[in-house]
Amino acid sequence: MTKVWYVALVGRPNTGKSTFLNALIGEKVSIISPRPQTTQRTITGIYTEDETQIIFLDTPGIHESEKLMNEHINSQAYKSLAEADIVIRLLDPTRPHGDEEKKIDELLVWYTGTIIRVQTKKDVPAGYPHKKVDFSVSSITQEWFKELLDHITSLLPEGPFLYDEDYYTDQNMDLRIAEIIREQLFLTLGEEVPYATFVEVTEIEEKENLMKIMAYVTTESDSQKYIVIGKNGAKINEIGTKARLILEDVFDKKIYLALRVKTLKNWRKNTQILERLFPKK
Repeated sequence: MTKVWYVALVGRPNTGKSTFLNALIGEKVSIISPRPQTTQRTITGIYTEDETQIIFLDTPGIHESEKLMNEHINSQAYKSLAEADIVIRLLDPTRPHGDEEKKIDELLVWYTGTIIRVQTKKDVPAGYPHKKVDFSVSSITQEWFKELLDHITSLLPEGPFLYDEDYYTDQNMDLRIAEIIREQLFLTLGEEVPYATFVEVTEIEEKENLMKIMAYVTTESDSQKYIVIGKNGAKINEIGTKARLILEDVFDKKIYLALRVKTLKNWRKNTQILERLFPKK
């Protein structure tokens, strides 16, 4: 009999949730960068093996902030907790237990399901190891992955698969493309600019071996726009080239990617924009 359930990945920013999920699934499901809060929406990764299907919810890192946009990002994590049957609480041993960890502790007091405490970055010297953990894993070597998956599987109830066995995410094509472009914004630009941008795909034309994509990168100010474009378009061309190569690997076809940059002043304070980017389910 098949077994299936929802499992939320919860932790502070830069705990390694997205790296962990990609390693578990064996595909590029979530985008990754060294910057905190790269993940801004809950991303679904679907692990199917034999008679087991685990639907992982990669949540944004829960953090302290009163900014309107960050409240919307935190709300994505809170909604995933309400949906999850199991929570994997990811703990980073390279940083001390701080206010963000305490915020998560307080939040999980009200969670009535099973919580599995997993320490990440086992391959990195741990300056602040956590005492009470159920598993300590490495997303690089995948040490203790099998044991963790076996433990999760033992907790799952019997039930029919919710997704076809060859599905590894339920993200629509527009979102996957926008996220991959946004990843390159984080990896290519300076400290602040990526947080002041969002990406929307406006056109996709698919042929047998070719996909043509038009997407817009929106910034908050003209000065940010010029940084994204770069001198003689160098930066936006670099971002587009890197994103295109990843998209070709993900979709297994030739990609033509046209990127445009525009300004929408103070969009992070615009409730209508934020509700469109972070829709309520």
